[in-house]
Amino acid sequence: MKTPQEIASELNQFYGSATLYKHWLGLKYTEGIQYLAQEANCYWLLDAIASHQTKNLLLNPKLREFQIWHLRVQENSGILICEWDTNQEVLRQEIKYTDFPLSHIKLYLVEKVLMLPNEY
Repeated sequence: MKTPQEIASELNQFYGSATLYKHWLGLKYTEGIQYLAQEANCYWLLDAIASHQTKNLLLNPKLREFQIWHLRVQENSGILICEWDTNQEVLRQEIKYTDFPLSHIKLYLVEKVLMLPNEY
């Protein structure tokens, strides 16, 4: 298993994506997200983000095209946050237990494609 530092370093190497993967809930995601899900064993994170793509959330025109997602982890629990702009929180989900190896990850959901910020 790779260290958090190795995973973070390797995530910085992804730019753009030649391949898009399809989540079972309809969301698409990039090669960087596929790498993250595989190396950090966090397909649950994709499930969580995809499950929040409800009519209620998407009624907000600011969230239809672009969303910022943060996962913050401390002492094996986490908080998943969705923002429509930096520091403009619209959704928060507490995660009672996680073994996610990084203390923080920021993701973008752009036109229904989940990606790393450097893949935008």
